Amino acid sequence: MNVHDFYYDLPEELIAQDPLEKRSDSRLMVLNREEGTIEHKKFSDIIDYLNPGDCLVINETKVIPARLLGVKKDTGAAIEVLLLKNKGDNTWETLVKPGKKMKVGAEVVFGDGILTGVVTDVVEEGNRLIKFSYDGIWEEILDSLGEMPLPPYITHKLKDKDRYQTVYAKNSGSAAAPTAGLHFTKELLHDIEEKGIKIARVTLHVGLGTFRPVKVENLEEHHMHSEFYMIDETAASIINETKKSGGRVISVGTTSTRTLESVAKPDGTVEACSGWTQIFIYPGYEFKCIDSLITNFHLPESTLIMLVSSLYSREKILEAYKIAVEERYRFFSFGDAMFIM
Repeated sequence: MNVHDFYYDLPEELIAQDPLEKRSDSRLMVLNREEGTIEHKKFSDIIDYLNPGDCLVINETKVIPARLLGVKKDTGAAIEVLLLKNKGDNTWETLVKPGKKMKVGAEVVFGDGILTGVVTDVVEEGNRLIKFSYDGIWEEILDSLGEMPLPPYITHKLKDKDRYQTVYAKNSGSAAAPTAGLHFTKELLHDIEEKGIKIARVTLHVGLGTFRPVKVENLEEHHMHSEFYMIDETAASIINETKKSGGRVISVGTTSTRTLESVAKPDGTVEACSGWTQIFIYPGYEFKCIDSLITNFHLPESTLIMLVSSLYSREKILEAYKIAVEERYRFFSFGDAMFIM
């Protein structure tokens, strides 16, 4: 299968630059696979499509303010550092711009010296390992110096950092938000639970590979980035009980999907565990755990639209995207949502 099979035309003005005032006011396209129908709703209507005994699986990861702006110590040149993975011992794998200036041994200074870093190695895809030095508490320093690492297609400055977090964000570690979850309010989640739908909470720390283009033509040659996940006993129990009782496991986002499908047994059950996943889901993949998916509208030729196409079909998804463009849906991170039921 070829990467170009997942291309569609998207007018630039449909890329959402700002979040809506109220999260659940975004639009919702409902794809009914059994009946082959498409409905246009508001996201708060999602509750009407959830049944008692179903289970929503949400990703509790929290985005860290991972974008740091500093200067090269010896020249004063501007340097941007994006934190990708915590490697321990105050060392992070990072994406550095401009990378050519930051060879091994180069030093970068942030916030008038509150935080400094030294490049200790150059690794896969030109990423830099940087060992940081500071006095104080890392989280507080990051909160004061760092900015939210918004995707490159968002050019507006984010007024409120919390709008690039889900209302249930808990476990720090992501370089990007699990954006399907941005539509939920605490009130909506409460109403969903009151209706008898259980909520299973997992964690997958989203890496920047989410935004990286697929650089090969043949999908089978694509090397997927790795991301850290965690599933605890409570979540595993809820998911397994749902499968046993005949309810639907409804994944909120591609990140929750990748977590569950990485660990699911052939019968769809899961165990409490943690680890790194490089699972790449594209058409031909047979899902073991999830039954339905709540997701956003994704970039053309991205691994995310490939994942979504494997749950329905490439033709049906591209048809739905074409309709979304015609209906002026808002696309990508701050955009509208789709429910594949």
